[in-house]
Amino acid sequence: MAVFEPVLMRNVGVENSTDISVYKSRGGYEAAEKALKMAPDDVIEEVKSANLRGRGGAGFPAGVKWGFLPKDRKVTYLCVNADESEPPTFNNRILIEEDPHQLLEGILIAGYATRTTVAYIYMRGEFMEQFHVLQKALDQAYAAGLFGKKILGGDFSMECYIHRGAGAYICGEETGLIESLEGKRGWPRIKPPFPAIEGLFGKPTVVNNIETLACLPHIIKRGASWFTAIGPEGSFGPKLFCVSGPVKRPGCYEHSMDLTVRELIDGQDFGQGMRDGRKIKGVFPGGLSMGVLTADELDMKLDFDDPRKHGLLGLGTAAAVVFDEDTDVRDVLVNVARFYALESCGQCTQCREGTSWMYKIAARIALGAGRLEDLDIILETTKNMGMMPGLSICGLPDGAAFPIRTLVEKFRPEFEERIRSQEAGKADYVLSVLN
Repeated sequence: MAVFEPVLMRNVGVENSTDISVYKSRGGYEAAEKALKMAPDDVIEEVKSANLRGRGGAGFPAGVKWGFLPKDRKVTYLCVNADESEPPTFNNRILIEEDPHQLLEGILIAGYATRTTVAYIYMRGEFMEQFHVLQKALDQAYAAGLFGKKILGGDFSMECYIHRGAGAYICGEETGLIESLEGKRGWPRIKPPFPAIEGLFGKPTVVNNIETLACLPHIIKRGASWFTAIGPEGSFGPKLFCVSGPVKRPGCYEHSMDLTVRELIDGQDFGQGMRDGRKIKGVFPGGLSMGVLTADELDMKLDFDDPRKHGLLGLGTAAAVVFDEDTDVRDVLVNVARFYALESCGQCTQCREGTSWMYKIAARIALGAGRLEDLDIILETTKNMGMMPGLSICGLPDGAAFPIRTLVEKFRPEFEERIRSQEAGKADYVLSVLN
């Protein structure tokens, strides 16, 4: 595999990389200065030409999203989604704690392009150390005249604040995030109206992910053609990938999106293979919510298109978690189902009840009291919940359905074998307790 020059992680490991003087010495904020000399619409057109697709999970083009803002708006808000709650994702955390000024420069560019009045960084509440790192960097940026009134002596002004969330998975959904920012319970809103028309405090709002914004300085500095020269068609630019589980070198790595799951796990520049000679049973390649791959599907490309050919919801956060041949798929199922049952906000009946039912059924199967018909019930439930069948306000039930559905479909023979071989006496006992 060809050596990939780090872009988003080029400052990771550099001494004092969080300090503004170090960031500037390595070319930092040059792109922001260039952008502020351009017309805002020209910045948007450059981002559109780069076809920068959102790195938060949905993959929607950022420049197109910005274009939805009303032309006659007086106030614009930018909400930065730093609520990294998708298991097992930690690429945003790496960017915050190792290179916070790259994020701040991206916010400045996006804010200028969209004529933002105030930017809010909505940060996951568990990010304690990362909050202090980012706040210090923001204070340095203010002191350097990069935020506040008359930025860099020009006519553009923008404030920026960090808002810490309370650890709710649902606040990673953009309207749930907005509700939480307003001081309310983080329940997603019915759409339309979409945030670009009526978002934070009822005003036009843009919501972008950290990694998406971190790409902006490089697009503006090097140009859209440079960005589109990286990666496969429709999946341009550098991307951060996480890998965890029983691999030799778990971590966060950068590459283009022609990387395969197998290369991410086995490559010498990445996971370096499985520990202790273990064999792979399955992989969740994009965070839990995208679905699971079997060991025979590891040549899937980690781009925006190939995952759907393997029955997955999409690329998601490109955070892979591996489980080995000794892992009981019943335990995987119950862990996944438990997470979504706990994190459902309860606003939509089919999500509130469906995730709870699937968890109870999965728990019964894991305890040795499963029935073969339980597998069909689970599959039927996953197909009757979510935005795609038009039955929910947000995408959490879709994210709950895909990992559970793909687990049951792709590992059904093992589930059936486990159910058939369970102890009859134990099953009767568990059923009597559960009932």
